[in-house]
Amino acid sequence: MVPLAQVVRSQLMVGEHLLWSGRPRTGVTLRASDAFIIPFSLLWCGFSIFWEFSVVSSNAPLIMRLWGIPFVLIGLHFVFGRFIVDARQRARSFYALTNQRVIIVSGLLSQQTKSLNLRTLSDLTLAERSNGLGTIYFGTPGPWWASSGMQWPGMNTQTVPMFEQIENPRRVYDQIRSAQAAT
Repeated sequence: MVPLAQVVRSQLMVGEHLLWSGRPRTGVTLRASDAFIIPFSLLWCGFSIFWEFSVVSSNAPLIMRLWGIPFVLIGLHFVFGRFIVDARQRARSFYALTNQRVIIVSGLLSQQTKSLNLRTLSDLTLAERSNGLGTIYFGTPGPWWASSGMQWPGMNTQTVPMFEQIENPRRVYDQIRSAQAAT
């Protein structure tokens, strides 16, 4: 794993000063959207496995046997895979705040860098949780499914850039606002 300091330093421009850097919480995590997605994913996966089992055991034509395989794979991704993809995505994410911009380095299959100028950054949303973690959205947060993990590997469905599941989000939010006032 690449150290945070190394990733952040490689992104700094001449004259730019690092004010804060961090990473999202790693590991498997549950979101509010999972209250809907988990039952749906169990129903989808259960029905598709039942379908495939029924078709294979009844010696149905080959096309019918093959027809159910993508649905089983999608169901398995909904039940298990999306948690693995989400955890890997967050494990490869790095955040930084400088005196000039917000930097988000992430990517599941390849590294992508998102840079947001503090002067033009207008809409910040802070979402704090009781466990001390929180998310800062750089724009208006999208619909609940945009950050639910219901995506295929490599697909970027995030509607707005964010510092997701960071520690001390209020302190970082205040630092961003202070840095904006100083520019």
